[in-house]
Parts: sequence; structure tokens; C-alpha cells
Amino acid sequence: MMNLTHSRKYILHYAVWLSLLSLSGCFNSKNAELKQWMIAERGNTVAKVKPVSEPKKFTPQAYDQSAEISPFNNQKLLQALRRDTTQSKNSLALLAPELSRRKETLESSPLDTISMVGSIDKNKSKVGLLKVDKLLYQVKVGNYIGQNYGRITKITDKEIVLREIVQDAAGEWIERTANLQLQGNEK
Repeated sequence: MMNLTHSRKYILHYAVWLSLLSLSGCFNSKNAELKQWMIAERGNTVAKVKPVSEPKKFTPQAYDQSAEISPFNNQKLLQALRRDTTQSKNSLALLAPELSRRKETLESSPLDTISMVGSIDKNKSKVGLLKVDKLLYQVKVGNYIGQNYGRITKITDKEIVLREIVQDAAGEWIERTANLQLQGNEK
């Protein structure tokens, strides 16, 4: 019995070694073909390098300070402060009436969450139909919507036009026009 199990182990080891040896031969032949192909492709490939363009010639400009105020002069600072003060007064004058009035219902919703779903004629004037959070609202010219002090200026069959007051990059309050387009039958 002992010889039979020993010979089975010997045959099993021999079969495993033979299969590994044959598999390694397959890998080497595929690797050799791949390496030959890569060498051939490298020889056929031509590098495409664009030549660097000539640098532009720098021509220095003379600084003529006789007609200008020196940037380090106190008058330059005073001019900038006057300009900023004038802009700030205009900016605050634009925003002050908006801050003193009572907020309307649709001003708590961002404009991108409000959609126009239609319009109707009511007492010879257009009334817009707006949908917010599955609720329908009627608005007319003069109503406020959105979070940027958006006042409705015009209502047509296809859009609602409004004037918003927003801050620009410099922090000044400016007016801009926005609109809500009529939405199709979306589900």
C-alpha cells in the first residue's frame, strides 16, 4: 500500500512540474513576439516636435510722469476714495428701498427652484403661474420672486422678466435682468 500512494504522489508531482514547464514555454514565446513587435514599432515611430517660435522683441516704453499724478502721491489716494464713496452711495441708494419693504412669499425660494408653468389673462392684465415645491402661485408685474430682490417687470405667454439687485465682483450693488422661461410638460 505504501508504494502505491508514494507512486501516486510521484506521478502527481511529475504532472504538476510538466504542466508548469509547458506553460512557461508558452509565456516566453508570447513575450518574445511582443518584444519584437515593440522594437519594430519604435523603429517606425517618428517624433513630431514643433519648433519653438522666436521670442517677441521687447521694446521698453518711456515713463512720462509729467502729465500724471505720481502713484505714491496723496492726491491719487484721495481721488480713489472719492470715487469709491460715490459708488457706495449709489449702491446703497439702489438697495435701501429693498431692505425697508416687507418680503413676499416667493422671495424665500432661489430662482432656479421656481418654474413658470403658464400664464392667464385676469382683469385685462397678464398673470404668471409659477410652480415651487409642487405648489402653484399667481404673480403679476411688481411682485418679488427669488433671493436677489427680483422684481417682476414683464409677463408674456412664454416668459417672466425680472430685475434683480446683486453684488458685482467689486462688492457694489448693481441691477441685472433675469427671466423665467415657460417650462414644457415635464413629468
